[in-house]
Amino acid sequence: MTFATEPRFQHGQAPKTGVLLVNLGTPESPTPAALRRYLGQFLSDPRVVEIPRVIWWLILHGIVLRVRPAKSAAKYASIWMKEGSPLRVWTEKQTTLLAGFLGEQGHQLIVKHAMRYGQPSIASQLDAFKAEGAHRILIVPLYPQYSGATTASVMDDVFSWGQKVRHLPELRTIARFHDDAGYIDALAASVRAHWASHGRADKLVMSFHGMPERTLHLGDPYHCECLKTGRLLAEQLGLKADEYVVTFQSRFGKAKWLQPYTEPTLRALAKAGTQRVDVICPGFVGDCIETLEEIAMEGKDAFLSSGGQEFNYIPCLNDRLEWIRALSSLVERHLQGWPTQRAEQPSAAVLAAQRELAKASGAQQ
Repeated sequence: MTFATEPRFQHGQAPKTGVLLVNLGTPESPTPAALRRYLGQFLSDPRVVEIPRVIWWLILHGIVLRVRPAKSAAKYASIWMKEGSPLRVWTEKQTTLLAGFLGEQGHQLIVKHAMRYGQPSIASQLDAFKAEGAHRILIVPLYPQYSGATTASVMDDVFSWGQKVRHLPELRTIARFHDDAGYIDALAASVRAHWASHGRADKLVMSFHGMPERTLHLGDPYHCECLKTGRLLAEQLGLKADEYVVTFQSRFGKAKWLQPYTEPTLRALAKAGTQRVDVICPGFVGDCIETLEEIAMEGKDAFLSSGGQEFNYIPCLNDRLEWIRALSSLVERHLQGWPTQRAEQPSAAVLAAQRELAKASGAQQ
């Protein structure tokens, strides 16, 4: 095996520590060609689709990638921001704000982001860390609830990169934070802020991304962790059992997925006389196609067309200061035991991050 060429070693250079935020990924543009590349990579991951490779290859290339890219491109176009894909925009902002928070605590860290599918890739960012002298890297998958299809897939890509590297850095990862107090507090703050502006609906629907039901029986903890997040959030908000419901969205294929399903639940609530619903997606820390199009658009249409009177989507945590503060605390706890440089004077990158932090703070006040 041939290993990648190592960056030139510099005597006397203090080892640095890096923090890599990793999100799912996004196409480069809302076009069929870009969606075909993105979906081809995403749906080829055996962690995502657990079907025998030969059978799935025929389905993927013979049907899915011929039909789905055009439909998905239209959906992405409906939510595309002027700065680009919402998921990319929010992930970049979270990275900048996190660097600012950590810099304010005196940490001299390299903070970057990567996408599991698409760009910037995990491998390219890990290479960049090494080039900047990082000997320790904390991997932070931005998935609150652990699943083999998400968190484990991120680490698969990290380990794949490691197989090509001669001098491996020390690596740590945050596997889950579904019950982290700061994360729950940030979710509760977002709901309370929404209630303060729009009033409180009859029911709070907490919609998580779905997974095939068989993954639960095979030992994946995702379903249980979603339910725990829902319970903790409800407790923080003082909700009774009949005032909220946990559901699962984004089904694909004909297999049985985790239930109850989000869209049928919204329709059933409307038909049963529920006039107003608030919907939040706690499993996503940044708004994306699944929240902005599938929930805020398709979910809204399902509820209103079934007799509901008012549908309100509560945005993801995005750049809320409560969330960035919680993320900073989470990262600091997982860095414990690693010597991190303390900056006497903030670097230019940290100063820029702190300016962005001050701007965001002013916008939310």
